Amino acid sequence: MSAGRIGCMTTPAQGSRIPEGALYACDNSKFGSDGKGRYWPGAQAWFAWLHRTVERYGPDRCLWALAPDQPFDAAGTLTESLPWLARIRELGVPAAYAAQDGCDRPGLLPWDDFDVLFLAGSTEWKLGPVAERLAREAKARGKGVHMGRVNSRIRLGIAEWFGCDSADGTYLAFGPDKNLPKLLSWLDELDGRPSLVGGTHPFAAPDAPSTAPPPRADLRRRVLPGHEAAMRAKEYPPTATSDVAPALPTPRGPRARTR
Repeated sequence: MSAGRIGCMTTPAQGSRIPEGALYACDNSKFGSDGKGRYWPGAQAWFAWLHRTVERYGPDRCLWALAPDQPFDAAGTLTESLPWLARIRELGVPAAYAAQDGCDRPGLLPWDDFDVLFLAGSTEWKLGPVAERLAREAKARGKGVHMGRVNSRIRLGIAEWFGCDSADGTYLAFGPDKNLPKLLSWLDELDGRPSLVGGTHPFAAPDAPSTAPPPRADLRRRVLPGHEAAMRAKEYPPTATSDVAPALPTPRGPRARTR
């Protein structure tokens, strides 16, 4: 994190501190490390936590905050997320929206209301042609793209191919001393290719709530390790410690995470 290659993913259930100067992203615990959302605190408690987190660490270091969603349920996610996207933007951070299986049906992606498309949903869906098409459309619209549950070199390469700016996963949570060098080597490998990870802050926070997507002139991929997963944007792999939040990569590459 201190070298600027990974950032932090944090959640309401985590309680970790974010290291000085590290970039971070805020998950919502709707999926959670158990895959069942057991650690979801409720909408009001979640937003209070998000407000405190942004206030403590600053909006300028926050890559995005994920609105409440319904895992694997596109229509339910739209209902859950819509009331919160503008409120996330009001905190001065990019609002992320979880794309689920079936979200390509008409009216299920509120493009003007979010800044980052979070590829959630089932593994088959998020690695498939619909997710790829939506990721490329998001980039064409000036949005950031994040992929969850990225825990292998192959999947990290898929995220990079889709044009993801970040990714997260739990890879670093298990055997960080052994797996961190591997993750860094994956990032180095991707960095050796054109348009891979590396650079500066990938997502610009909106200056004020807006119905139009804020400009994203120089998006870069990053990797972000988090409590339940690690985000990866190609420059920040997570590290595990008892009270320090998992790391995430910086701009220009996919990050690793669990969803």
